[in-house]
Amino acid sequence: MPDVLDGLRRARVVAVLRADSADAAVRSADALVAAGVRAIELTYTTPDAADALRSVRARHGDDVLIGAGTIRTVAQVHASVDAGADFLVTPHLAPALLEAMVASGTSAIPGVFTPSEVAQALDAGAPAVKLFPAATAGLGHLAALRGPFPGLQVMPTGGIGAADVRSWLDAGALAVGVGGELCPGALVRAGRWQELTGAARAFLDEAAA
Repeated sequence: MPDVLDGLRRARVVAVLRADSADAAVRSADALVAAGVRAIELTYTTPDAADALRSVRARHGDDVLIGAGTIRTVAQVHASVDAGADFLVTPHLAPALLEAMVASGTSAIPGVFTPSEVAQALDAGAPAVKLFPAATAGLGHLAALRGPFPGLQVMPTGGIGAADVRSWLDAGALAVGVGGELCPGALVRAGRWQELTGAARAFLDEAAA
Protein backbone atom coordinates (compact mmCIF):
# COMPACT_ATOMS: atom_id res chain seq x y z
CA MET A 1 0.00 0.00 0.00
CA PRO A 2 2.79 2.53 0.75
CA ASP A 3 4.21 1.72 -2.70
CA VAL A 4 0.92 2.75 -4.30
CA LEU A 5 0.88 6.08 -2.46
CA ASP A 6 4.52 6.65 -3.40
CA GLY A 7 3.60 5.89 -7.00
CA LEU A 8 0.75 8.39 -6.93
CA ARG A 9 3.08 10.99 -5.46
CA ARG A 10 5.56 10.42 -8.28
CA ALA A 11 2.80 10.49 -10.90
CA ARG A 12 1.56 13.84 -9.51
CA VAL A 13 -1.48 13.83 -11.81
CA VAL A 14 -4.17 11.12 -11.89
CA ALA A 15 -6.28 11.07 -15.05
CA VAL A 16 -9.94 10.48 -14.15
CA LEU A 17 -11.23 8.70 -17.23
CA ARG A 18 -14.90 8.47 -18.21
CA ALA A 19 -16.00 6.93 -21.49
CA ASP A 20 -19.14 5.67 -23.22
CA SER A 21 -17.78 2.14 -23.65
CA ALA A 22 -15.08 -0.15 -22.33
CA ASP A 23 -13.30 -0.08 -25.69
CA ALA A 24 -13.22 3.72 -25.70
CA ALA A 25 -11.85 3.67 -22.15
CA VAL A 26 -9.05 1.29 -23.14
CA ARG A 27 -8.15 3.31 -26.23
CA SER A 28 -8.22 6.50 -24.18
CA ALA A 29 -5.94 4.95 -21.58
CA ASP A 30 -3.50 4.00 -24.34
CA ALA A 31 -3.50 7.62 -25.53
CA LEU A 32 -2.96 8.95 -22.01
CA VAL A 33 -0.07 6.58 -21.33
CA ALA A 34 1.50 7.65 -24.62
CA ALA A 35 1.33 11.25 -23.36
CA GLY A 36 3.22 10.37 -20.20
CA VAL A 37 0.34 9.91 -17.76
CA ARG A 38 1.39 7.38 -15.11
CA ALA A 39 -1.79 7.07 -13.04
CA ILE A 40 -5.29 6.53 -14.42
CA GLU A 41 -8.60 6.20 -12.58
CA LEU A 42 -11.17 4.30 -14.66
CA THR A 43 -14.62 5.23 -13.39
CA TYR A 44 -17.70 3.08 -12.99
CA THR A 45 -19.71 5.58 -14.99
CA THR A 46 -18.13 3.72 -17.92
CA PRO A 47 -20.04 0.60 -19.04
CA ASP A 48 -18.15 -2.63 -18.23
CA ALA A 49 -15.58 -0.63 -16.29
CA ALA A 50 -14.01 -3.70 -14.67
CA ASP A 51 -13.43 -5.27 -18.10
CA ALA A 52 -11.79 -2.05 -19.26
CA LEU A 53 -9.59 -2.00 -16.17
CA ARG A 54 -8.54 -5.59 -16.77
CA SER A 55 -7.64 -4.80 -20.38
CA VAL A 56 -5.62 -1.71 -19.47
CA ARG A 57 -3.74 -3.76 -16.86
CA ALA A 58 -2.96 -6.43 -19.46
CA ARG A 59 -1.78 -3.86 -22.00
CA HIS A 60 0.36 -1.72 -19.71
CA GLY A 61 1.31 -3.96 -16.80
CA ASP A 62 3.08 -2.11 -14.02
CA ASP A 63 4.02 0.86 -16.22
CA VAL A 64 0.97 2.75 -14.98
CA LEU A 65 -1.00 2.82 -11.74
CA ILE A 66 -4.61 1.88 -12.45
CA GLY A 67 -7.44 2.79 -10.13
CA ALA A 68 -11.16 2.15 -10.11
CA GLY A 69 -13.22 5.27 -9.49
CA THR A 70 -16.81 6.33 -8.75
CA ILE A 71 -17.24 3.09 -6.83
CA ARG A 72 -20.73 2.91 -5.32
CA THR A 73 -21.21 -0.76 -4.35
CA VAL A 74 -19.34 -3.55 -2.58
CA ALA A 75 -19.71 -5.66 -5.73
CA GLN A 76 -17.74 -3.03 -7.65
CA VAL A 77 -15.02 -3.20 -5.01
CA HIS A 78 -14.61 -6.94 -5.53
CA ALA A 79 -14.78 -6.65 -9.32
CA SER A 80 -12.12 -3.95 -9.32
CA VAL A 81 -9.74 -5.93 -7.14
CA ASP A 82 -10.23 -9.01 -9.31
CA ALA A 83 -9.47 -6.90 -12.40
CA GLY A 84 -6.16 -5.73 -10.94
CA ALA A 85 -6.87 -2.26 -9.56
CA ASP A 86 -4.05 -0.61 -7.63
CA PHE A 87 -6.34 1.80 -5.79
CA LEU A 88 -10.07 2.26 -5.19
CA VAL A 89 -11.81 5.64 -5.18
CA THR A 90 -15.30 6.76 -4.17
CA PRO A 91 -16.91 10.17 -4.67
CA HIS A 92 -18.36 10.03 -1.15
CA LEU A 93 -17.93 8.50 2.29
CA ALA A 94 -20.03 5.38 2.93
CA PRO A 95 -18.93 3.37 6.00
CA ALA A 96 -19.92 -0.11 4.77
CA LEU A 97 -18.36 0.53 1.37
CA LEU A 98 -15.16 1.86 2.90
CA GLU A 99 -14.98 -1.17 5.18
CA ALA A 100 -15.06 -3.44 2.13
CA MET A 101 -12.42 -1.33 0.37
CA VAL A 102 -10.04 -1.48 3.33
CA ALA A 103 -10.67 -5.20 3.85
CA SER A 104 -9.69 -5.87 0.23
CA GLY A 105 -6.10 -4.85 0.96
CA THR A 106 -6.14 -2.46 -2.00
CA SER A 107 -5.42 1.23 -1.33
CA ALA A 108 -8.74 2.86 -0.42
CA ILE A 109 -9.25 6.54 -1.22
CA PRO A 110 -12.76 7.60 -0.16
CA GLY A 111 -14.28 10.94 -1.10
CA VAL A 112 -14.50 13.48 1.73
CA PHE A 113 -15.20 17.16 2.22
CA THR A 114 -15.58 17.86 5.94
CA PRO A 115 -13.33 17.28 8.98
CA SER A 116 -15.85 14.76 10.32
CA GLU A 117 -15.64 12.76 7.09
CA VAL A 118 -11.84 12.87 7.18
CA ALA A 119 -11.84 11.54 10.76
CA GLN A 120 -14.26 8.74 9.87
CA ALA A 121 -12.17 7.75 6.85
CA LEU A 122 -8.91 7.66 8.81
CA ASP A 123 -10.47 5.79 11.71
CA ALA A 124 -11.74 3.17 9.24
CA GLY A 125 -8.22 2.61 7.92
CA ALA A 126 -8.14 4.66 4.73
CA PRO A 127 -4.50 5.53 3.88
CA ALA A 128 -5.56 8.58 1.84
CA VAL A 129 -8.66 10.58 1.00
CA LYS A 130 -10.08 12.28 -2.07
CA LEU A 131 -11.06 15.91 -1.49
CA PHE A 132 -14.11 16.36 -3.70
CA PRO A 133 -15.11 18.67 -5.21
CA ALA A 134 -11.73 20.35 -4.88
CA ALA A 135 -12.53 23.50 -6.82
CA THR A 136 -15.42 24.23 -4.48
CA ALA A 137 -13.23 23.64 -1.44
CA GLY A 138 -10.16 25.58 -2.53
CA LEU A 139 -6.58 25.56 -1.32
CA GLY A 140 -7.49 27.10 2.02
CA HIS A 141 -9.77 24.17 2.77
CA LEU A 142 -6.92 21.71 2.25
CA ALA A 143 -4.63 23.73 4.50
CA ALA A 144 -7.30 23.86 7.20
CA LEU A 145 -7.84 20.09 7.10
CA ARG A 146 -4.13 19.42 7.47
CA GLY A 147 -4.10 21.37 10.74
CA PRO A 148 -5.95 18.82 12.89
CA PHE A 149 -4.86 15.97 10.61
CA PRO A 150 -1.10 16.47 10.09
CA GLY A 151 0.34 14.20 7.45
CA LEU A 152 -3.06 13.71 5.83
CA GLN A 153 -2.66 12.18 2.37
CA VAL A 154 -5.09 14.01 0.06
CA MET A 155 -5.92 13.66 -3.63
CA PRO A 156 -7.90 16.80 -4.59
CA THR A 157 -10.21 16.12 -7.54
CA GLY A 158 -12.80 18.13 -9.44
CA GLY A 159 -12.46 21.35 -11.42
CA ILE A 160 -8.66 21.48 -11.35
CA GLY A 161 -6.93 22.94 -14.43
CA ALA A 162 -3.32 22.62 -15.53
CA ALA A 163 -2.40 26.00 -14.05
CA ASP A 164 -3.77 24.89 -10.67
CA VAL A 165 -1.84 21.63 -10.29
CA ARG A 166 1.36 23.13 -8.90
CA SER A 167 -0.54 25.12 -6.26
CA TRP A 168 -2.32 22.02 -4.98
CA LEU A 169 0.91 20.03 -4.85
CA ASP A 170 2.70 22.86 -3.07
CA ALA A 171 -0.18 22.94 -0.56
CA GLY A 172 0.59 19.33 0.34
CA ALA A 173 -1.57 17.25 -2.01
CA LEU A 174 -0.45 13.67 -2.57
CA ALA A 175 -1.48 13.90 -6.22
CA VAL A 176 -4.17 15.73 -8.16
CA GLY A 177 -7.11 14.04 -9.86
CA VAL A 178 -8.11 15.60 -13.18
CA GLY A 179 -10.97 14.62 -15.48
CA GLY A 180 -12.17 16.53 -18.52
CA GLU A 181 -9.43 19.13 -18.31
CA LEU A 182 -6.83 16.40 -18.94
CA CYS A 183 -8.81 13.99 -21.13
CA PRO A 184 -11.50 16.04 -22.91
CA GLY A 185 -14.75 14.15 -23.32
CA ALA A 186 -15.24 15.43 -26.87
CA LEU A 187 -12.01 13.76 -28.00
CA VAL A 188 -12.86 10.53 -26.18
CA ARG A 189 -16.35 10.37 -27.73
CA ALA A 190 -14.99 11.10 -31.20
CA GLY A 191 -12.18 8.56 -30.91
CA ARG A 192 -9.55 11.16 -31.75
CA TRP A 193 -6.77 9.31 -29.94
CA GLN A 194 -3.77 11.20 -31.32
CA GLU A 195 -5.39 14.51 -30.42
CA LEU A 196 -6.12 13.15 -26.95
CA THR A 197 -2.44 12.28 -26.54
CA GLY A 198 -1.49 15.79 -27.64
CA ALA A 199 -3.98 17.44 -25.31
CA ALA A 200 -2.84 15.34 -22.35
CA ARG A 201 0.82 16.04 -23.10
CA ALA A 202 0.11 19.78 -23.26
CA PHE A 203 -1.72 19.57 -19.92
CA LEU A 204 1.20 17.78 -18.28
CA ASP A 205 3.70 20.26 -19.72
CA GLU A 206 1.71 23.22 -18.39
CA ALA A 207 1.23 21.55 -15.01
CA ALA A 208 4.98 21.00 -14.71
CA ALA A 209 5.90 24.59 -15.67
